[in-house]
Amino acid sequence: MKKIVTLLSLLFLPLLISACNSSSQQSGESITAVGSSALQPLVEAAGEQYQTEHLGVFINVQGGGSGTGLSQIQQGAVDIGNSDLFAEEKAGIKAKALVDHKVAVVGIAPIVNPKVGVKNVSMAQLQKIFLGEITNWQQLGGKNVPIVLVNRAQGSGTRATFEKCVMQGKQPMAAQEQDSTGMVRQIVGSTPGAISYVAFSYIDKTVQGLSVDGVAPTDANVTTNQWRIWSYEHMYTKGQPKGLTKKFLAYVMSPAIQKKLVLKMGYVPMTQMKVVRDANGKVSKQ
Repeated sequence: MKKIVTLLSLLFLPLLISACNSSSQQSGESITAVGSSALQPLVEAAGEQYQTEHLGVFINVQGGGSGTGLSQIQQGAVDIGNSDLFAEEKAGIKAKALVDHKVAVVGIAPIVNPKVGVKNVSMAQLQKIFLGEITNWQQLGGKNVPIVLVNRAQGSGTRATFEKCVMQGKQPMAAQEQDSTGMVRQIVGSTPGAISYVAFSYIDKTVQGLSVDGVAPTDANVTTNQWRIWSYEHMYTKGQPKGLTKKFLAYVMSPAIQKKLVLKMGYVPMTQMKVVRDANGKVSKQ
């Protein structure tokens, strides 16, 4: 009888351990970060690494745009609100109630279908494209192909940054809008004559990143503000962070993540910036 009990114990012990581990993970700490799709890949990657190094915790990361991130953190519905914008730039957001944690810088570049035949435009030409005043790539020395505009949706921090830096207060022409940066890239890559804009980290072989005024969209040019279309990546908290939120933010800002993951994924570490920009857009040397 004793042998049977021992045998059954050995058979069911792995299942018991697995159940205990599962229960432990389910009862562990968790936080939710919501917002900027430009920042989402970095936070997701950092979250996955953090979970691997700290068993029993869960970092839930969602997109939705900077506007969503700011409104959700203001309401206290999430632990972290990811944004490409300063809270002061978003109407209806009480910035003084939020704490800004700048974790990286992102360059934003116009992208086109690789077959348009254009690799450089002036800032004035780029503005006219989105105003609908330049309508064919032939007008810029490219192929005889109509220009197809693809815009980010309202509430997108990437769109707000692009409009602030390029449009300078002018309203772009109405065009199709997309919530997802990945979908924007897919449409531009497969649509003749298409143009849009994405974070540097989303530029791949399916699209062509445009230089502006002869300046290439590179991290090095962002650090000196030679490339002027960029923004900070903010992770906002409602009040000072505590618990797992505080630990995770410190992890994202740690030298290991800043030197390896941030650079690897196409963002600019805060330590590499040679200039600073305030919420009003004023740029000064560090």
